[in-house]
Amino acid sequence: MTQQRNKVRIIGGQFRRRLLDVPEADGLRPTPDRVRETLFNWLGQELIGLRCLDLFAGSGALGFEAASRGAKEVVLVEKVRNVASTLRRNAQLLGAAQLKVLNQDAMAYLRASDGLFDVIFVDPPYASTLLEQVLPLLAARLAADGRIYVETAVAREFAGWNVLRTIRAGQVHGYLLALAAGI
Repeated sequence: MTQQRNKVRIIGGQFRRRLLDVPEADGLRPTPDRVRETLFNWLGQELIGLRCLDLFAGSGALGFEAASRGAKEVVLVEKVRNVASTLRRNAQLLGAAQLKVLNQDAMAYLRASDGLFDVIFVDPPYASTLLEQVLPLLAARLAADGRIYVETAVAREFAGWNVLRTIRAGQVHGYLLALAAGI
């Protein structure tokens, strides 16, 4: 999704070139185009039939891209009420019935849910410790052969996970992870 002021553009799939609103919110930073393009090259341009989870959804850039590329279901979890409301409006604008927006804390969602996902996007606020808290809970939500994409502000290690791919673009460090044996 190319960024304009308070807008992101979907870069591939059914909703390609559609502009979506991004609300003003502290720390909200849509995943850059280059990173999204690389990520969806890694995952495959089409996600037909896959279930995706976008934790800490923010702008929803990753979840909307997944829906645009044929995901069967995309759950966007966003704690901030006005941000979640904007995500709902964007989903309605697109007519994307496969998108489900939950105004909920990501940790609470993971503890209460029992569904499995083929792809999980994890992009928590950079200044938080939420990534360390959420990683141990993700193995129970990941389908066999599933993948997790993690975005951080600094390079890091992922003990217990197989790091399949990495990207660095400016301030963004992206990692594609899979379950390691024994998790």
